[in-house]
Amino acid sequence: MTHTNHRWELELAKLFASVRDGEEARELMTALLSPAERRDIAERWQIVKHLIAGRTQREVRDLINVSIATVTRGAREVRYGSGALQKFYRRVQKTATPSKLAA
Repeated sequence: MTHTNHRWELELAKLFASVRDGEEARELMTALLSPAERRDIAERWQIVKHLIAGRTQREVRDLINVSIATVTRGAREVRYGSGALQKFYRRVQKTATPSKLAA
């Protein structure tokens, strides 16, 4: 990663950190990402969320209607990644009401 790209990444992280609530997060995502990018990111979160919750890759594939290869990529990040997804999953679980957890 070049120095400039690193600065851009840090600036983007600060932008995300400035979000105050879910509505602002949605507003920022809508302004910054295309509908396809938002769908892809939302799908990726659903995949990792269900994997972290203990569903099998095949269950996730069938539930979300994606290829097993797509689920496997998410499973690799859950299993071998930095742990960031699990950290944010736990954080969301603590703050969400049961009706908000339905996927």
